[in-house]
Amino acid sequence: MDTLETRELRYFVAVAEELHFSRAAERLGIAQPPLSRAIQQLERRLGVTLFDRDRRGVTLTGAGRVLLDEARSVLDGAAAAARRTRRAATTTHRLTLATKAGSNHELLQKLLDAYAAEPGAAEIEILLCGMGDQARMLRDGRADVALMQRPFDALAGFDTEDLLTEQQVAILPAGHPLAARTSLSLAEISDRPDLPVARWPRPDGSYEPGPGPEIHDQAQLAQLIALGHAMAVLCASSRSWLWNAHVAVPLTDAPYVTTVLAWPAHSRSRAVAGLVRTAAEL
Repeated sequence: MDTLETRELRYFVAVAEELHFSRAAERLGIAQPPLSRAIQQLERRLGVTLFDRDRRGVTLTGAGRVLLDEARSVLDGAAAAARRTRRAATTTHRLTLATKAGSNHELLQKLLDAYAAEPGAAEIEILLCGMGDQARMLRDGRADVALMQRPFDALAGFDTEDLLTEQQVAILPAGHPLAARTSLSLAEISDRPDLPVARWPRPDGSYEPGPGPEIHDQAQLAQLIALGHAMAVLCASSRSWLWNAHVAVPLTDAPYVTTVLAWPAHSRSRAVAGLVRTAAEL
């Protein structure tokens, strides 16, 4: 039988993410024995082994990794259906737009102002999020549209409208020798023990290996750069939030970044279509 229940998928995802049955059971608010039985029943029904279990702990098999990706998509889709259904039943005409905190402020303001001038424009709620969170918010229904960046954000499954293509810059402490330069190359800022490049989390929450500090938000990044403990590579529009203690120097060989308006490809929302038309004209 190929039908899977959302309950057993939630159980499986909890164990797959915790890699520990007791912690997963605590997270789910159930006892461990029924959780273990549910996973065993799921494995028997699918005819595959999802977890390797030994004295050292629990690890995902190849089949388990595939199911984890699929299960997350299914659970996000179910959550999105519930959220969008509730939203459709309200009388308020509203769109939720997700954007990384501190990103493209001027562009976002222009888009909001232009859309607000359109007849019948929906009310827009801004949902500020962390690095890489926009895709997850679109998939699970927390957001209707999002500002995202190519090539950094995962855009598979979304329709997009290009808004702005711009150069990248190195954000440096104002007192650092490199801050006096008119331009820099990527090679000149790489592997500098005195000023490592800050590292942002990947979509799964992990970080690329490297000497730079792990950054969780923009405020932390700004403080570390001002103190001379890190530098950052960002879009040129990031100049809008720089402190006096920061300097932005253009990078001559860094790939250009395009900010896009993204929305689920299956969206049939007239409000989303109206915002996209405004973005295209903008």
